[in-house]
Amino acid sequence: MTLVANMTWYEFNERKDKDVVILPVGSVEQHGPHLPLFTDTIISEGFANLLGDKVNGIVMPSINYGYKSQPASGGGPLFPGTIDLNGTTLINLVKDIIEELIRDGVRKIALVNSHFENQAFLLEAIDLVSKNMPADTKIIMMSWWDLITQNTIDKIFDEVEFPGWALEHAAITETSLILKFRPDLVHMDRLIDEKIDEVPTYQVYPIPKDLVPQSGLLSIGRTSTKEKGELIIEEALSKMIEIVNKEFICK
Repeated sequence: MTLVANMTWYEFNERKDKDVVILPVGSVEQHGPHLPLFTDTIISEGFANLLGDKVNGIVMPSINYGYKSQPASGGGPLFPGTIDLNGTTLINLVKDIIEELIRDGVRKIALVNSHFENQAFLLEAIDLVSKNMPADTKIIMMSWWDLITQNTIDKIFDEVEFPGWALEHAAITETSLILKFRPDLVHMDRLIDEKIDEVPTYQVYPIPKDLVPQSGLLSIGRTSTKEKGELIIEEALSKMIEIVNKEFICK
């Protein structure tokens, strides 16, 4: 794995058309009283670096800001420190970066995403780029939770019922991943048993201030452990490697 931030342009130029370029995408979003605002970016960078090690990839600087945090999957704009991008801003940002990479000669691009609300906008950016990119170019996008099997979900949620990925925010999976990637930033003593009382089946604006608990937690996270983080990483990373090998290397 090589970080673009540490490369000269000579070094990048030698590898640009052969190696996979990995772009981590995260967000700046509240993650309860116990996790950092940078949680999603930490997770994306963690996976990107591990993936880069396994496939000899080049890891780009992260896109640290993401699409708007929604009330029932992140808390929305109800909490200070959540800094969101408009959809068109994220689309244009990702599109510009990918187009520049392609213009420089990069032909294998993998996006690693860890923010639930980013997905549609990342795909829109990729779709727009794909209409005019060279025929020998390929772009893939992966969100780690899409790679987790039911068997692993059952092991992780051994005491607490799995609430679904939208509500699994700042709860067991993300807390466990940060316990593995950056344990120094986790405050388990601040974690409380609090969750959203009633998940809305529709949206209303302005967003009701009492929709999300004051802690910002949507689900129970008290059974989070570093070992569960390792279990998630093991499965998601193996799937990422498999996808990269399938789409870029084993041809």
